[in-house]
Amino acid sequence: MELKIKYQYTYFIKPFLIKETKYEKYLLSLLNNNKCELKIFEKERDLNLYSYFIENIRNYFFPSFSFDKNKINNLKNMQNNVKAEVLSKLHCNTFGYKLDKKIQGKIDVEDGIFFNIDKIEIICIDTGICFLIIKTNIENTTKFSDLLNFNYKFKDINSKFNKLKEYNNIKIQTDTFGNMTELSDFIDNIIGFNTNVSDTNSIDLYNKRFFVYTYTCIDQDNWNNEGDFLNIENDFIKYTNVLSNNSTLNFNAKELKHTMQIMEQFKYAKFGFTKQSASLITSSIDINNYNKLLFDYENEYLYTLIIRLYQRIYLKSLQDKIKNGEDIEIIMKKFYKFTKEIWINEITNSLTGTMYFNKWKEIFELQNLYNEIKNKYEVMYKEFNVDKNTKVNKFILISLLVSLILNVVNFIALIKFINQ
Repeated sequence: MELKIKYQYTYFIKPFLIKETKYEKYLLSLLNNNKCELKIFEKERDLNLYSYFIENIRNYFFPSFSFDKNKINNLKNMQNNVKAEVLSKLHCNTFGYKLDKKIQGKIDVEDGIFFNIDKIEIICIDTGICFLIIKTNIENTTKFSDLLNFNYKFKDINSKFNKLKEYNNIKIQTDTFGNMTELSDFIDNIIGFNTNVSDTNSIDLYNKRFFVYTYTCIDQDNWNNEGDFLNIENDFIKYTNVLSNNSTLNFNAKELKHTMQIMEQFKYAKFGFTKQSASLITSSIDINNYNKLLFDYENEYLYTLIIRLYQRIYLKSLQDKIKNGEDIEIIMKKFYKFTKEIWINEITNSLTGTMYFNKWKEIFELQNLYNEIKNKYEVMYKEFNVDKNTKVNKFILISLLVSLILNVVNFIALIKFINQ
């Protein structure tokens, strides 16, 4: 029996990097864009986020939680150049991109898959690491196979492969974008690639592909007390690995353990994890799956992933700086600041959130990456100090020799003076 969807959405996440020296100018470019609006988090309105994260995480990623009404009003009334300077001093800022209406599109797969773009946000962190987030959902279909094909195709819409040719015959039709190239250009413009305002370089862990973060609640006829999960496991593996419906890969359980992991926190909900994607599949047999869990997944758990993605990208950037032989003292300061402020073991008191946070640490191999940088840093620091001490010793030796020579010259001059 073909899987039927009751409800679904997919977030496509693109990490990108703004040079730190250009960060304030990039914020200003967003403020000057009348389609972009600074997002202010408020305790009463965003209570779930506020209560989910512990205080230091709220202060880092959601600083506006601590703003009173006067501060919010003052911020709104500032000139954009002043506001950009103020915002650049905060660790994190989030902007929403205002959509005049739902952006509807179609990807050609036989008769076509219609989809909506429901939300676009840009998360900016003061280190220059930012995230473009696009929320989509497919329309006019309940076929799980259509969702597989949509996620598989859309993830490459801004990839380097698409830049070279019409990748896999993707065609997009929307009121706003005439074709896939226009949508790709729109994405480039949002993240600053086509502007003179900011100098943007990408730390590209995904070859300009999107990280895929997706949720689906399937019909209980496909997964219930009588229908075992094993009956849909192959579809779930494709879903988690962002493969097309007609993928003919031979799935080997032992091999898959190295590329994906599955977590079962609830009876009718399965989380799938890879380095390129996060998936949650649920059954409508449990009412919690379509009146609570789907909201938790696109709010608290989404930001949990963003924090881990941020850590991964920042550590990767430090790794690159070390390989490129950049100033060791600057790297030391950045690594120490990262360790002190954001290399933490706890972000929430939520049991599920903690499991999710720990699982991403494992999937992204963050501890190994952190230890590798720490070890390299310690070796380089010792070499730096040895080299520094050697230079100091040479300077002292040269100074002593110069002093000795001057003394000898003065002594000879004194003897000559006495003998005259």
